[in-house]
Amino acid sequence: MTSHHLLPVHTGTVIEDDSLTLGQLCHACGIHADWVISLVEESIIEPQQGDEIHLWRFSGTSLVRVRSALRLQRDLGVNLAGIALALDLLEELENLRTQLKIMRRN
Repeated sequence: MTSHHLLPVHTGTVIEDDSLTLGQLCHACGIHADWVISLVEESIIEPQQGDEIHLWRFSGTSLVRVRSALRLQRDLGVNLAGIALALDLLEELENLRTQLKIMRRN
């Protein structure tokens, strides 16, 4: 694989209280705004504020979902509808695992 095929990897801690503008989200994920708009239209992510695009703010959870969506599309060729379903199922699985851990403690 040549170096021009490698994508940058961004690491760090997602702080839920942070809110990102559309531009910041795009920069953090290395994507174009059009793709983020498509994710919003498919209800994969939801802006926290604003009906107008220039007012949109996104949570840390949205950042995680966008990065996961990007991997699903890039690595597996999943379309937007498939990404929405896969992310919802992964979120549900995580919720069930959390509930199971709580039940085992009691």
